[in-house]
Amino acid sequence: MMERKILILFGSQTGTAQDTAERICREAKRRHFQCRVEALDSYEVASLINELLVVFVCATTGQGDPPDNMKMFWRFLFRKNLPPSSLCQLDYAVLGLGDSSYPKFNFVAKKLHKRVLQLGGNPLLPVALGDDQHDLGPDAVVDPWLLALWDKILALYPLPPGLEIISPDVRLPPKYTLHYLAEDSPHPDGGLLQPTAPRTVPSELHPFPARMVSNQRVTAESHFQDVRLIEFDVVGSGITFNAGDVVMIQPQNCPEDVQQFCQLLRLDPDRCFVLKPTEPGTSLPALLPQPCTIRYLVTHYLDISCVPRRSFFELLSYFSMNELEREKLQEFSSAQGQEELYSYCNRPRRTTLEV
Repeated sequence: MMERKILILFGSQTGTAQDTAERICREAKRRHFQCRVEALDSYEVASLINELLVVFVCATTGQGDPPDNMKMFWRFLFRKNLPPSSLCQLDYAVLGLGDSSYPKFNFVAKKLHKRVLQLGGNPLLPVALGDDQHDLGPDAVVDPWLLALWDKILALYPLPPGLEIISPDVRLPPKYTLHYLAEDSPHPDGGLLQPTAPRTVPSELHPFPARMVSNQRVTAESHFQDVRLIEFDVVGSGITFNAGDVVMIQPQNCPEDVQQFCQLLRLDPDRCFVLKPTEPGTSLPALLPQPCTIRYLVTHYLDISCVPRRSFFELLSYFSMNELEREKLQEFSSAQGQEELYSYCNRPRRTTLEV
């Protein structure tokens, strides 16, 4: 029997492609596949020649650019010296996430699909072009495409005898388990921004602690938009920039929101914990200290002020004790319930904390 392994590689700028990749992984596990999810630049790209089944989930940013966490992979894949049969044993599918209001709509996914085909890959399906402009967002394309994809994959890799697809009503095992430390254990200290190692180019994983020099509002007080000119001191950082570049900052949640979140979930913000992966080979979240306090986790790591995605409602449904509430959450996380979810959550910009 062939080994039933699937690799899901994503290029994500704002987290949507990563969220979709994680969703595909959950669906793979329900079909009894061994599954790994990795950002394209975290993956050892030379190993691609040994893979048999890969799903790529890629966003397109700016004017047809690849996301930051797939730029090295992108450069490697388009090297002229790669033999045209490099990926001849690879079955693959590409799911693109883009916005049709931009001229280069889903450019990265289209180009990736074409390049893997050139290198001998065997496409299971035409490239999927998710569109933010659709009333239901990318899911309008993603949902039917995934149904077709699983039909193709299960034809190649049938379910082992005696096993059935795990029902959506069953919660899958978690990726990590959280272990509280004894209450008298010493508290980890450490600010959000660790000083960068000498000569390390500042990046998402190696931020530079810059001092804010000034913060001025440049729109009139009566104007509905609050536009600001903010100056940072980046002397000694090695950061260079041009007009039009974007600055990434590490935000944190305000203490009142953190307090409310902990009260709602009956968490002691000062308790310390360590995270342990449930499967070997699963890496721990980047930048999360070990051990860590609940307060640090919620302040610096969990995005409780974002508008939650569909997967969040799916997860909540497993923990709801109220049957009506559970049914509503399941509806929000179903393909049929997307218009209702949009009205409840996206239109009023309702945050995770509010939900």
